[in-house]
Amino acid sequence: MLIHPWDAARDDAEWRDWLAHHDFGQLAVNGPSGAPPWVQPLHFRYDAEPGPFGEVVTHLARPNPLWAALEARPTVVLSVVDDYVFVPGPWAAPEGAPPEHGTPTSLYAAVQLVCTARVVDDPAEKAELLGRQVDHFQPAGGSAPVAAGEAPFGRLLAGLRGLRLEVTDVRAKFKYAGHKAEAVQDRIAAGLAERGGPGDAAARAHQLRRRDRA
Repeated sequence: MLIHPWDAARDDAEWRDWLAHHDFGQLAVNGPSGAPPWVQPLHFRYDAEPGPFGEVVTHLARPNPLWAALEARPTVVLSVVDDYVFVPGPWAAPEGAPPEHGTPTSLYAAVQLVCTARVVDDPAEKAELLGRQVDHFQPAGGSAPVAAGEAPFGRLLAGLRGLRLEVTDVRAKFKYAGHKAEAVQDRIAAGLAERGGPGDAAARAHQLRRRDRA
């Protein structure tokens, strides 16, 4: 992922705050030699600790075909992308240029977590890992505890494998026209507000927030 200086996260707090509100992404795992990578969509829980970049926990069905590739090469990337919009060319035209000379572009936020994966097969550890995920996605409760060998979920543990992903590096990008002239940024923000389509409000909020911090 190309990250220009004006698109880079201002600090670790920026990407951490954004990631705290995102828990669905795509896990990219190296395929066998000569084969393309495996890419698995999944829900996950990110915790800021342990280590300098934190940990991701998730799980997948035991029959999933990526396990052999993951165990052979445990370095993986978890990619999360959101708050994306298309910007029409006239909105992005340089000051003084005809609107039709503007170049269309995309605005988006993206965080890529480089991780070392560890497969979890121990029933008790899998139960603890699943409990952490349930606590994240269902904080109000409503589900019975997950415990190895105990009803109602204990018997299901054999059908899945857990994953602990130790985050070793982070690539974060907030592409919101930060290198463009203020008048052009104003035009883009006004266009997003007027259009009001999916993602426009979130993208506009990022654009204005990053301008305020420049």
